[in-house]
Amino acid sequence: MTEPVPGPLEPTSDERTMATLAQVLQLVGWWIAPLVIFLVKRDSRFVSFHALQALLLQIVWMVIGGVLIIGWMAIIFSTVAFHPQGSSGPPPPIFFVFPLFWLGWMVLWAGMLVVAIVYGIKAGRGEWAAYPVIGSLARRILKIAPDGTPLPA
Repeated sequence: MTEPVPGPLEPTSDERTMATLAQVLQLVGWWIAPLVIFLVKRDSRFVSFHALQALLLQIVWMVIGGVLIIGWMAIIFSTVAFHPQGSSGPPPPIFFVFPLFWLGWMVLWAGMLVVAIVYGIKAGRGEWAAYPVIGSLARRILKIAPDGTPLPA
């Protein structure tokens, strides 16, 4: 005899609050806040789903940030290495590239801000809202359907 698979449950007020905190606290707590909430509230599929999404988004953010920093350092070192020895002042390409990197960083940060606020509001409403790519990955990791029901084994 098979066990009945529990249906979607309306998240409690506490679950909605914790899911909202997992989404919004990533702005100031980076990956640590969603990780703590994910580990503390593992028994709630709703909170785990939202916290894992925020945690995965922070991992993606750190990878992109690392690539930008490595690219910035490579440009600085290559520009300085090929800069003529007798000239004074910094190499001109640094003045062109720095604003582009800064702009890229600010666009990423603004995107993170918008995502955290929008999905924090959705979590507060009790919605199983998923990030575009990361949401399906979080669902696969947690083995849950789009409505939060556990997937059959």
